[in-house]
Amino acid sequence: MRKLTMIIAFFWLMLPVAKANDVLTTHNIFDLKTVVEVSMSPDQRYIAFTVNVPRPFTHSAGTDYRELYVYDLQTDEIIPFMTGNRQIFGLGWTPAGDAVTFRANLPDIPYVQVYAMSLRGGEPRALTGHTASVMNYSFIDDETLAFVSIDSRDPMLQEFRSKGIEIEVYEEEWVHRNLYVYNINSGETRQVTEGVTVFDFTLSPDGHYAAAAIAPRNLVDDSYMFKRIHLVDLQTGDIDMIMENPGKLANMAFSPNGSKLAFRAASKLEDSVEGSLFVIDLDSLVTFEELKNYAEGMELSVIDFAWKNDSTLLFAAEESVDIVLSKQKLDDEERSILIEAGHVVFRRFEYNEGKVVFSGNTWEHPNELYTYDLESDLLLRNTDHNPWLSDVRLAKQRKLTYYARDEHDIEGVLLYPIDYDEEKTYPLIVYIHGGPEAAVQNGWVTGYGTWGQVAAARGYFVFMPNYRASSGRGVDFTMVGFGDLVGVEYDDVIDGIDHLIETGYVDIDRVGIGGGSYGGYFSAWSATRHTDRFAAAVMFVGISNQISKRNTTDIPWEDYYVHWGYWTYEDWEDVYSRSPVKYANQSLTPTLILHGDADPRVHPSQSLEMYRALKLHGCAPVRLIWYQGEGHGNQRNVHRLDYIVRTMEWFDHFLDLDKSRDEMPEKYPEAVVE
Repeated sequence: MRKLTMIIAFFWLMLPVAKANDVLTTHNIFDLKTVVEVSMSPDQRYIAFTVNVPRPFTHSAGTDYRELYVYDLQTDEIIPFMTGNRQIFGLGWTPAGDAVTFRANLPDIPYVQVYAMSLRGGEPRALTGHTASVMNYSFIDDETLAFVSIDSRDPMLQEFRSKGIEIEVYEEEWVHRNLYVYNINSGETRQVTEGVTVFDFTLSPDGHYAAAAIAPRNLVDDSYMFKRIHLVDLQTGDIDMIMENPGKLANMAFSPNGSKLAFRAASKLEDSVEGSLFVIDLDSLVTFEELKNYAEGMELSVIDFAWKNDSTLLFAAEESVDIVLSKQKLDDEERSILIEAGHVVFRRFEYNEGKVVFSGNTWEHPNELYTYDLESDLLLRNTDHNPWLSDVRLAKQRKLTYYARDEHDIEGVLLYPIDYDEEKTYPLIVYIHGGPEAAVQNGWVTGYGTWGQVAAARGYFVFMPNYRASSGRGVDFTMVGFGDLVGVEYDDVIDGIDHLIETGYVDIDRVGIGGGSYGGYFSAWSATRHTDRFAAAVMFVGISNQISKRNTTDIPWEDYYVHWGYWTYEDWEDVYSRSPVKYANQSLTPTLILHGDADPRVHPSQSLEMYRALKLHGCAPVRLIWYQGEGHGNQRNVHRLDYIVRTMEWFDHFLDLDKSRDEMPEKYPEAVVE
């Protein structure tokens, strides 16, 4: 029997960092710094931004740091504000523009509070001193904040735990998220809402009202499916639902004069993507069905927006593998494109008097600070936090378009082996994004869980398909996956692999597949139902048994409304037929399974079921890795490093970079790894 030799346990912690100075490796990607949040000062002189700084492996294990900087647009100077072992979130500015504001849990006051740091320097000053963590905030005026925080915990439960009675009454211990008004000078706190949960809010220009995303309970499923738009009077506490939007709801914003409210949401209850854009006229309220959807009929998914003026919106959208920034006048049928496809990839942006700021990336670098001037049509990259990347060779990367078996065009991202030779065929790693309501953009695609340039540097083609059910191609494209899990959406992946094989890029016998969450589900499906197509699989926080998954996830209503459309008891045989464990007995694909043992979304028992079924009934090596204390994805630096090292070694071994498939066994006689 063929034996597996690979890095085991934590040997890599005792080794010097792998150095391959001219390419990206499993280790040096942990040197990459990325810009995260950005916020422009009211006078447009400064941009505050945070930088994700990888936690050094010489420090205690944990999450990355997030530092605060300010960029001076007049001098191009970058001013460090808070660096070192920090976690800075929720950037903003005081109304006067003389100080940067943010959320942080600093040593002086318990919980996450709102702080301000003057442009003149000095230490951060706490603006709040609330009895629980502040979740989001906004200034009403110079002296007053509105913020969201939770109710006090049940004192009886706290007493139980102080006595060592560690119990939890599942899904009954939640407390509401309330909207509060806080006077910075006096410290007076006034609770505005009661008996409902406020997940998000935006203030009217006069500070009198808040448009709030309100749900009945503070549970994850409510945050996904049951938020509705309410108008909250901050003086009286009166709450009126002004839009009974069906399904998912994202961000909202008042027009400059306060007469309209724009919001991003799903187009209907069954739509899994908050990719449509709507505007409410607050003087003449109508039903959701009567609103104009500004994304209707377009192959895109709106990901952010801002008001340019009272009659014009700017919006960013996923459009296939690109991000496009557009201008939409409310009375116009068509938009005007500002930043075209192929220039830069970004998600959120901020608009201020003719200037757009955001954190953006390309295939050549991770997120940096960008500015775009509408008047001059000038797009500028303002920072470079990884100058060492200029000495790194990157593999060719491009948008790939191919045609599925029903002739529908499917798009994705393709990376070539670093030293590609057109006379050769190569092993392939297929990366499957999660969701499935997501999409891969043709930007920076390298991280601990996506492999990207790291895999290309080792000699692989890397294929990242945006299969049907993904976002970025309009509602109809997304809805193909509704009630048809691993149906047409999975065929799109197989058809893409066949396209690469027929093109002459890929060795049909050396195809691997991997991904997390829904990508882990695809990988498990590939290792079982379609085992004849795959020589290796990596299943991360993935689904193995849809029957048990639907009964253990923390989002059962979301799963029902936007993915299945029926309950398991209504057709359990169909649900089970879409479960990889059903086909585990036919597996010939070596499968690496990895999962956080504290995952609430896809219960870790899903990986245990997959492991046990393959171990008992499959005919290939299988290994299961538990990441202690991790949820739906790894947060600790050592676990992220372990993940990419293990997965790359798994692919290297079973896709045999230096061997032809003729030298490999046709099947493995036992599901044992030695």
